[in-house]
Amino acid sequence: MTRSTSRRQVLGAFGALGLSAALPMSALAQGAWPTAKPVRIVVPFAPGGTTDILARVIAPELSKALGQSFVVDNRAGAGGNIGAEIVAKSPGDGYTLLMGTVGTHGINKALYAKLPYDPQKDFVPVTLVAGVPNVMIMNTQRAKALGINTVADFVRYAKANPGKLNMASSGNGTSIHLAGELFKSRNGIFMTHIPYRGSGPAMTDMLAGAMDVMFDNLPSAMPHIQAGNLKAFAVTSAVRSTALPDVPTVAEAGNLPGFEASSWFGLLAPAGTPADIVGRIQQETAKALNSPAVKERLLAQGAIPGGNTPAEFASMIQSEITKWAAVVKTSGARVD
Repeated sequence: MTRSTSRRQVLGAFGALGLSAALPMSALAQGAWPTAKPVRIVVPFAPGGTTDILARVIAPELSKALGQSFVVDNRAGAGGNIGAEIVAKSPGDGYTLLMGTVGTHGINKALYAKLPYDPQKDFVPVTLVAGVPNVMIMNTQRAKALGINTVADFVRYAKANPGKLNMASSGNGTSIHLAGELFKSRNGIFMTHIPYRGSGPAMTDMLAGAMDVMFDNLPSAMPHIQAGNLKAFAVTSAVRSTALPDVPTVAEAGNLPGFEASSWFGLLAPAGTPADIVGRIQQETAKALNSPAVKERLLAQGAIPGGNTPAEFASMIQSEITKWAAVVKTSGARVD
């Protein structure tokens, strides 16, 4: 190596360093992400439920848009707390995301005496993916055998047979659980709550007739309702679902004014994740949710696509924590 060559290399190195120093850190982060490795979307419930369904709709869209694999990682247990804690303790480098829910980021703070994460301090909201109503369902043959055709029939049977009905849920603290608890409270009935590690395993037992009733998220229940294996009695939203226009709301069918217990699902990143990375994920997710193919697919399943900004999603989470604290208090539900 000659002296002149060495000098040119040194000067070139300093020039590159100078250029890098002149670039803002956000530009460097944006240029480097997501090239190092696949991005993991943690789903805090078992496969087959709505949380899992939505993550698997969004993951390939983000993979195509950002040129890196987005993989779904199911980490079920404790009403979503196990998966949420994993993400809360992960590096804020853009390579780990959470498909959070109304349970992990709205309900659990009031429901659990001790939560292993802070739903606001430990996360950066990215965007709402979808909002969905829950639907009160029974195995069709089971409902027929018990002579239950309406919400009113169900309440009469429950009152005449206290403790004989089992209520399945996707886990303690989920909106599926709380919708059922609120229904019990408002009607003055008792059912035994059986929590599962996700909607998928609970649905397996519902289809087998091993469970009596469930207030499942509509997207995961819809195929079985359409196939005639499950009977839909009512939706838990304030208004009827366009996906099931002939199915009344619980407020209508049960004469329970003001009854509302819907679900939502959204992407969140660990605290400290750079704003430019959060912004890119939000923008690409919103584009995907507004694409005709994805939008039509979600609406057909009873899900309403989201795509709001990180600030709007953060505000929504704050209001949901306040709302569900009141619902938990009214229902009397508690998990220690």
